[in-house]
Amino acid sequence: MSPSVFRKRATPPFRLFFATDVHGSDRCFRKFLAAATGYEANALVLGGDVAGKAMVPIVAQGNSRFSFSFQGTTETVAANALDVVKQRMNFNGFYPRVTEPSDVQQMTEDPEYVGRLFEQAISEQLTRWCDLAAERLSDDVRCIITPGNDDPRVIDGVLARASRVECPELTTVELGPVWMASLGNTNRTPWGTEREFDEPELARQIEEMVDPFADGRPLVFNFHCPPYDSGLDSAPQLDADFRPVLDHGNVVEIPVGSTAVRDAIERYQPVAGLHGHIHESANARQIGRSWCFNPGSEYSSGALKGLILDLEENGDVRSHLLTHG
Repeated sequence: MSPSVFRKRATPPFRLFFATDVHGSDRCFRKFLAAATGYEANALVLGGDVAGKAMVPIVAQGNSRFSFSFQGTTETVAANALDVVKQRMNFNGFYPRVTEPSDVQQMTEDPEYVGRLFEQAISEQLTRWCDLAAERLSDDVRCIITPGNDDPRVIDGVLARASRVECPELTTVELGPVWMASLGNTNRTPWGTEREFDEPELARQIEEMVDPFADGRPLVFNFHCPPYDSGLDSAPQLDADFRPVLDHGNVVEIPVGSTAVRDAIERYQPVAGLHGHIHESANARQIGRSWCFNPGSEYSSGALKGLILDLEENGDVRSHLLTHG
């Protein structure tokens, strides 16, 4: 369905394009920026987990040859093939590092060294992305990027320094006809990531951020974590070894979203909730009067899943469309 079907009323809507969980995929981020013109969006919102998953050493072997292990295979290539290899890794959200055998040994023996290199790679990529946004977006398009639980704290400084990108994390800001509250923190997960909190603390953070604006103004929640038991938060149940639990050969799925987020949606009734975090739970659901969305993520394939959300002048949802491209 073409987005043009949403343009039939006399007053054009405020169009927001939302995506999330790109996890370092350069191709997905470029598609995210292209949505401004492709979907005629007034605002772009990238809702968390922007950082990639890991670094991949590409090790010099002498004689202009380099070896690396990636996606279950080990390869050796010539120096003139390195650009293609790096692009392949970036495509899947990994950070290539061309290095020497001695550096690989240090990476193996020193986790703190690896952590510093990883944060440096994340910062450098995100800086390039912010520069690309400044280069490609017209002045009348808002570009908002907020963190998710997988994102290290180092990205906050990068986003704060960006001239063309906004990061209203843990604040509520005016966005077209609505006020948008943003929260990248999540409830506890098996992975112990950097921005996880117990539910009472999440509830406190939400209340402190939203209460001053809960006076009848139309709200949008840009909360990385989806509401509990909403159909937007179904994920495989894991055993003590982080393996999916099976029942007669079928993977058992359970709700893993936040009860604090659900309680806040039921209490404040935002016009829309923009969520991510659970890649396999792409869907749209209503909780009371609130439309809640999780576009899902297929970043490792280079596909960008997103949401076109059209808002009326009074902030009500006119229409919505989940996208895949």
